[in-house]
Amino acid sequence: MSMTQELKQALAGLTLTSDAQTLQLFSDGQTLCIELAALDGLACSFTEVSLASHKLVGAPLASLKSTAEGLSKRLTYLLEPISPIETDAHGCTVQMRSMPPHKEDNVTSYYELLVSRDGRLSLVRFQRLAGSPRKRIAAHVTREVLVRLAGDLSAAAA
Repeated sequence: MSMTQELKQALAGLTLTSDAQTLQLFSDGQTLCIELAALDGLACSFTEVSLASHKLVGAPLASLKSTAEGLSKRLTYLLEPISPIETDAHGCTVQMRSMPPHKEDNVTSYYELLVSRDGRLSLVRFQRLAGSPRKRIAAHVTREVLVRLAGDLSAAAA
């Protein structure tokens, strides 16, 4: 069963709640972990979606950059487009962010996606008030978008 099929099935079996819960799925050498903040019949909120894949473990920086570029072309359905902004050659990580971030009054919100040589892809959403440090916030998506996101992360790490 594919990661997207497993996720659809798992979401259908979860209790609708506004309480946090963690969903962890295993498929084809990959581990998907979703930290749900809330779940209803149509949508959900998550604080992190991460996917670990043994195929990315120890990958050269060029492969991580290629994975990041591919993700920036695939994840066009998020609130803002994301693009690579920084490459850490020493830590072998590519950092991606919303480009441009969402700005409203004195609040900036953006996605951050890390592609790491430890085999992990991790997507979170941050918010920063002017003059304050950033903080992690829940991202709100439909169930359909969450399943699509999981499938795209899985395909990128395959």
